[in-house]
Amino acid sequence: MGQIDYHHTVEARGGSCTLHGLCDEKFAPVFDAFVHNFTHEEELGAACSVVVDGETVVDLWGGWANADRTREWDAHSTVCMMSVAKGVTGIAFNMCVERGLIDIDRPVAYYWPEFAQNGKEDILVRWCLDHRAAIPVLTTDTVYPGGFFDYPGYIRALEVQEPLWQPGTRAAYHVHNQGFLLGEIMRRVTGMTVGPFLREHVTGRLHAEYAIGGMSAAEQEHVAEVLPNTGARLFAAKDTAMPAKPTTPEGWQDGAVLRKFAFLQNPNEPWHTTMNSPVWRTCEIASGSGHGNARGVARIYGATVGAVDGVRLLSQGALEAMITEQHNQVELLQDRPYHQALGVLLNTPQAVWMGPNMRSFGHHGLGGSIGFGDPDAKLGFSYCCNQMHAVGDNGPRARRLIDATYSVL
Repeated sequence: MGQIDYHHTVEARGGSCTLHGLCDEKFAPVFDAFVHNFTHEEELGAACSVVVDGETVVDLWGGWANADRTREWDAHSTVCMMSVAKGVTGIAFNMCVERGLIDIDRPVAYYWPEFAQNGKEDILVRWCLDHRAAIPVLTTDTVYPGGFFDYPGYIRALEVQEPLWQPGTRAAYHVHNQGFLLGEIMRRVTGMTVGPFLREHVTGRLHAEYAIGGMSAAEQEHVAEVLPNTGARLFAAKDTAMPAKPTTPEGWQDGAVLRKFAFLQNPNEPWHTTMNSPVWRTCEIASGSGHGNARGVARIYGATVGAVDGVRLLSQGALEAMITEQHNQVELLQDRPYHQALGVLLNTPQAVWMGPNMRSFGHHGLGGSIGFGDPDAKLGFSYCCNQMHAVGDNGPRARRLIDATYSVL
């Protein structure tokens, strides 16, 4: 199969820009979809990559890396991909499970004794992976605004937090807390939190441009400016009045209340400032502060469903265990349905589209970025962008690229 080398200038909605990359001839419709996103959607800068049977068949990038269009999005540009980090963290955690370091049916407190406070003694590791741990937000007074940049302080707050309802029952998206919970369990058994573990055991081996925390000054030079869409439900929650703390489990099971308590950011600092700051790139929030590009994330998922350059992250048995559905609930924090597996989402067309195969798994990020794997097609897919959208699912831009990919398989 021949390969097309693209360097194509298009008239986008905000002005002309150049799109680049390589694409196997068979996958030319993916490039057409990539162009359409710039000419007909709100795309500013973006990348898309597809790995099939360990080979990269699509690697596209282009547009602008900043809002004033003075810096092009180049081959090594990275961007905050938000909750795409949850899927990558889930893969890393399941690598620890496969190695026998973690038993997901043990209580969290077995690995982290200080966690066994205020009714959390019996919370299972499994429930941290599938959002049923019943501590989706922090309600204690031990965390100050901006406190999620203080890893030790955040861990202490989780230790004294009480469950908001009976653990193991209702799912509520642990938007920040999942990463801290899984990261601290990993630290207790490996000596490394998620970010260092990824560098040593995943991204370093795959030469994948993706990091959760700890970005060097050189790495930060490639980071694109992320432009939050303040119409998104989570961002809109920040600007509403803080509700009184509910006094019953039923009171906490209100998405509007949970969304408000999910934000521990400095109230005087806009999200745009926070998300484009050095601290956001160097702190480790394993459920949301991951920075990377589509090439890196597609390689990670390609190496999860098969081998990439001789690297396979999970055995077939461990992969099948990870993608076993745990529940299909409308989670409380954002009132969205999710087919939930262990640390990753399964294909949920109403909320996160991952193509026609319902066994596809991965995670989307607030604003449109996504990474997923298809275990049957041996496919790894990723799309990332810096201009976020405000819709409730992973958006028309990602879907157009996914549909174009599957149209030629």
